[in-house]
Amino acid sequence: MSDRKCVGCGKIKNRDELIKITRENQSGSIVINHSNKIFGRSVYLCYNNSCIEAAFKKNKIAKALRAPVPEDLKGKLINEF
Repeated sequence: MSDRKCVGCGKIKNRDELIKITRENQSGSIVINHSNKIFGRSVYLCYNNSCIEAAFKKNKIAKALRAPVPEDLKGKLINEF
């Protein structure tokens, strides 16, 4: 099953239509997972600023990944997408 849920808006979309953010198993660092080759706990976000803002406003990414989110992640997401 390749459908995933956006943590910002809650809509279910195909995995190709979402940004994947992963907490790596090995190091515990949180990265934007472009290649899908990094293994670990992941969350997905739509490619729009309102979903990114909503996910950070309610701290949904940190809760889903069970780890603190780096301060610069939001900036990276907004600049990149």
